[in-house]
Amino acid sequence: MSAPSRSVAVIGAGDYIGAAIVRRFAAEGFAVHAGRRNGDKLAPLLGGAVTGRSLDAREPEDVAAFLAEAEAIAPLALVVFNVGANVQFPLRETTDRVFRKVWEMACFAGFVTVREAASIMAPRGAGKIFVTGATAGLRGNPGYAAFAAAKAGLRAMAQSAARELWPQGLHVAHLVIDAGVDTAWVRERLAERGGGADIPEDALMPSEAVADAYWSLYNQPKSAWTFEQEIRPYGEKW
Repeated sequence: MSAPSRSVAVIGAGDYIGAAIVRRFAAEGFAVHAGRRNGDKLAPLLGGAVTGRSLDAREPEDVAAFLAEAEAIAPLALVVFNVGANVQFPLRETTDRVFRKVWEMACFAGFVTVREAASIMAPRGAGKIFVTGATAGLRGNPGYAAFAAAKAGLRAMAQSAARELWPQGLHVAHLVIDAGVDTAWVRERLAERGGGADIPEDALMPSEAVADAYWSLYNQPKSAWTFEQEIRPYGEKW
């Protein structure tokens, strides 16, 4: 088997969405470099075309080094920023520390990722940079002041980057996940609210559906790029 000719870097390669993105692009023949906090949890993904390590996406030097590692494996074709930072606190219980940490993880780290990815891709006039957004980036809800502020900032940053970088040949896109993704954390939250016993089929979004959406975005021709795509299950209220 020949070595991959293109690489993908996934920042925020967590157990669900991030892992699904890694697996999808590895299956499509890319070398994939995966980063997350607690890099030991990447073990199930590593091997073959997948490499990875611990990464603090809030540290610009670490992000730059991580992307350089992916570029050294094969030219970077895609960088995905998939850091979550979803927390829920009543406004008066949201401490300064919580607000700053969520902003650093979901907004500042996204800016750093896009900037460093563009620094690698812009000189050759090709590459794709995708960021994972959320419903909170479009509208704030009770208990989500920190998360909504961070995701709204991420969305605005991505929009500014897209308008600047598209003419340079770089496809920047923002994927809004308007759904509960089928994870253990989401099911636990639903159970706490008394709604986790009988979840209708297809009411939660599988992580693989997010990976499919990114694969579809990746394959868009330059003549028909999407900046923002929203995905949600059939029963989601919007």
